[in-house]
Amino acid sequence: MNGKKSTFCSLQSPSTVVVGKKRVRNTLLHVWLSPDERAKIQERMADVGIRNLSAYVRKMALNGYVLHIDLAPVKDIVSLQRRCANNLNQIAVRENINGGVYPDEIKALQKDYADLWGPLSELLERLSEVVAL
Repeated sequence: MNGKKSTFCSLQSPSTVVVGKKRVRNTLLHVWLSPDERAKIQERMADVGIRNLSAYVRKMALNGYVLHIDLAPVKDIVSLQRRCANNLNQIAVRENINGGVYPDEIKALQKDYADLWGPLSELLERLSEVVAL
C-alpha cells in the first residue's frame, strides 16, 4: 500500500458508511428545481446565515419556516439600561452618604427606571418566544 487509507462508501446500503461512520440520516430526497428556484433558495439561505443546503431544506420541510433575528440592537439597549441602573445606584449611594439628595428624589429616579425597564423586559420575553418557535 502507499500509506493512504481507503474508505468504503456504498449507496445501496441502508446504513451508508461515510468516512468510517454510519450516517444518521440514510434516506435521500431528490428534488428538481429551476435555476430561478435554486437561486431563490440560495438567497434565502444567505439571508438566514445557513450554508448547508441539506440543513436548510430539512429545517424548512420539517418546521415550515426558519427565523433569523438579529438581536444586536436589543442587546445594546439592554447594555445601556444596565449602565443606567449602575449609575443610578452609584449616585444614590454617594448622595445617601453625603445627605445631598432627598429619599423621595431617589425613589422617583428608581420609579422612572422601573417604568423604562418594564416595557423592555416585555419586549425581550416576546422576542424569546418568537425565537423559540
